[in-house]
Amino acid sequence: MKIVIAPDSFKESLSAMEVAEAIEQGFKQVFPDAEYHKVPMADGGEGTVQAMVDATAGEIIHLNVQGPLGNIVPAFYGILGATNNTPKTAVIEMAAASGLHLVARNERNPLITSSYGTGELIKDALDRGIRHIIIGLGGSATNDAGAGMLKALGFSLVNHAGIAIDDGGAGLIDLAKIDDSQCHPHLKECQFDIACDVDNPLCGAKGASAIFGPQKGATAQMVTQLDDALKHFAQRAYPQWNSNQIDNMPGTGAAGGMGFAIVAFLKGRLSPGVALVANAVGLADACKGAALVITGEGRIDGQTVFGKTPMGVLQTAQQYGVPVIGIAGCLGDNANAMLKQGMTAIFPIIPGIATLEQVLADAAINLTNTSANIAALINVNMSRSHPS
Repeated sequence: MKIVIAPDSFKESLSAMEVAEAIEQGFKQVFPDAEYHKVPMADGGEGTVQAMVDATAGEIIHLNVQGPLGNIVPAFYGILGATNNTPKTAVIEMAAASGLHLVARNERNPLITSSYGTGELIKDALDRGIRHIIIGLGGSATNDAGAGMLKALGFSLVNHAGIAIDDGGAGLIDLAKIDDSQCHPHLKECQFDIACDVDNPLCGAKGASAIFGPQKGATAQMVTQLDDALKHFAQRAYPQWNSNQIDNMPGTGAAGGMGFAIVAFLKGRLSPGVALVANAVGLADACKGAALVITGEGRIDGQTVFGKTPMGVLQTAQQYGVPVIGIAGCLGDNANAMLKQGMTAIFPIIPGIATLEQVLADAAINLTNTSANIAALINVNMSRSHPS
């Protein structure tokens, strides 16, 4: 019997691989001879690099880069394990270099925060011979339309006097010219895929500044200033970069306009995060011939159907007629929406009343115990269906 275990991480507790190992341990108590395939998953947000590296036996690269406020911060990205007939792939979480968690709450100001560090991660990958880069855009502290990233890759962004514009979203309003003559020599050889699960355009009422600016520290006045700056940036990018109408494309407002920069200047492709990850780690191949797929994440609720990992795993498994069971740290409102989508059953792992600290600390053992109980239930059903 082939069993595929494809969970997301349990935030602040276990990585996706650790979750998969705990589930496997529980199932092996009942089905010790089953064939287990662990496929750590993610949706393009936090934990994506670790999950994809674990799933492909890749490696984590650590380096110091420029943080959102210009200070040096430790960051990382992943290089996936080599597969036949495919270029080496790097996976980057923008938040690792330009994330909101790197800026103290009282220092958050998208007028000045820069995505330069994310560009440094891309540059390092290019220098190592990588020609396919997946970038997850969640959790950024910036609203600079990727201008900092472009600078790190050798683009020149100057004002009418030929002087480099200031870092951050505010500096974009002074932009007069963009020059790529000194950009990284291998940039045009690289394919960029963007893991993006928002459909916001670059500007306007549903754009980057209006929707995401406030959580990055923007006041109402800043939001207007930033939106004007992004509009100006987009206008300067066209026609030289053939970016007309790109600013209205769903997803270009992701990560403070980073989506726009990667599409317009790096010719990147926007894709749902789970689909990108699933393709890179070979989830579909793993599901072929499986008797059961198990997925999960820290919380399953009514929002899980909108592009979260369990939903993506379910859709992949359904293509091969494989039943799917979900396991979660807890179940939120309308978790049964996943059942309506075709998931066979959903199980929470918390055995009783406990503090959050205790729940997080005991996640592995609770996962194993719950998984063993699920396996026992399946075994009873199998025994009744095939009596000796």
